[in-house]
Amino acid sequence: MSQNPFEGLGGGGFDMGALLQQAQQMQEQLASAQERLAEQTVDGTVAGGAVTVTVNGVGELVGLAISAGQFDGSDTDDLSDLSDMVIAAYRDAKGKADALASDTLGPLAGGLGGSDDQGGAPGGPLGF
Repeated sequence: MSQNPFEGLGGGGFDMGALLQQAQQMQEQLASAQERLAEQTVDGTVAGGAVTVTVNGVGELVGLAISAGQFDGSDTDDLSDLSDMVIAAYRDAKGKADALASDTLGPLAGGLGGSDDQGGAPGGPLGF
């Protein structure tokens, strides 16, 4: 004889089918939101636009622009500065992408439990 441990909950028992359907809908919504994020881009800039980095909404680097005449390619110090500026511009863009992801996925990830210090799901704004 088997008994349903959830029998009697919610007045009419536990509806596993409805729960699975709800989970599938949530998964589809999350996948759709992630696809939209991958199509959106944000820019990070430093030094008045000397370096601009473009990332998509999931943080992938998709573009880099360096203004002409700003750096001497034969000067070691200029190249070191350029490297630092690329990193800083990427961090600026990545911060914007993380905020975009948090805004987009926040309502979906909010029901997954737990949170990090940025208000997203565990592991970051994508919940991974």
